[in-house]
Amino acid sequence: MFLSVLSLTVFLFSVIANADEYAKTRYPIVLVHGTFGFDKIGPIDYWYGIPQDMAKHGADVHVVQVSPFGLNEMRGEQLLVEIETILAITGADKVNLIGHSQGGPTVRYAAGVAPEKVASVTTIGSPTFGTKAVDLVISALDTPVIGVVVDGVMELVTSLYNRLLETNNDISLPRDPRGTLYSLSTIGATEFNANYPAGVPLEECGEGEPVVDGVRYYSWSGTKPFNNYFDPADYVFALTATLFPTENDGLVERCGSHLGTVIRDDYRMNHLDEINHFFGMVGMFNPNPKALFRQHANRLKLQGL
Repeated sequence: MFLSVLSLTVFLFSVIANADEYAKTRYPIVLVHGTFGFDKIGPIDYWYGIPQDMAKHGADVHVVQVSPFGLNEMRGEQLLVEIETILAITGADKVNLIGHSQGGPTVRYAAGVAPEKVASVTTIGSPTFGTKAVDLVISALDTPVIGVVVDGVMELVTSLYNRLLETNNDISLPRDPRGTLYSLSTIGATEFNANYPAGVPLEECGEGEPVVDGVRYYSWSGTKPFNNYFDPADYVFALTATLFPTENDGLVERCGSHLGTVIRDDYRMNHLDEINHFFGMVGMFNPNPKALFRQHANRLKLQGL
């Protein structure tokens, strides 16, 4: 009887110990935000509760700040600088990159330029093939009157955003709203994919090569624009979702998010639910975003990454 109790106690302690290292990957995890992104503004955390949850389970997580508006290549160059710093601080040889939205092509650029420093790339709700909603905005810019109005709105948004980010000491990062629009357009994405094809599917709704130049590629996304009556973003996504002919998360189409190994492309989530926004106000029947990130860290761990 005593030995049975002792064995059970040892087993339980073993489970608890392993749980603490459930998300402990071999290489540091780097989270890269999308357009309009940031690491933190006051109480608002872009990756709401996600880094803290992964860290609680053993992960070494780094949240970086790159330009909120700009070409993928410009943001990617900024990310490469951040990667160098993280490698120097941690003593690691490589990093695991996770990018949301425009953070997807940003991390793909870094992996394409310096694959020897990247163990894995994961894109979340990322427009691998661009987005038709942006194409509509670019078309409007070519219209004299509408173009002036849109440019004015973009200028105002950029100015307000700069004021918010002054507290983050990253106001020196360049802002290029039109660069973002081009990068997220179908034409811009086609050009980018030609230069950085790793993991890009060759067939519609297919999967890409899972490993290229030693870098493992993953992706996931959602298809439920409206989930929570109390989340103001859901009403916006319910409207923007109508711009697309197929299932989408409010900004990115289901098949258009595919890259490398597709973990899942139909989570009950919209574009911000994927990163646990707004303050964790995901739908009652939605998957837990923190759990998805934690599980993915464990997936990387089991791959020796």
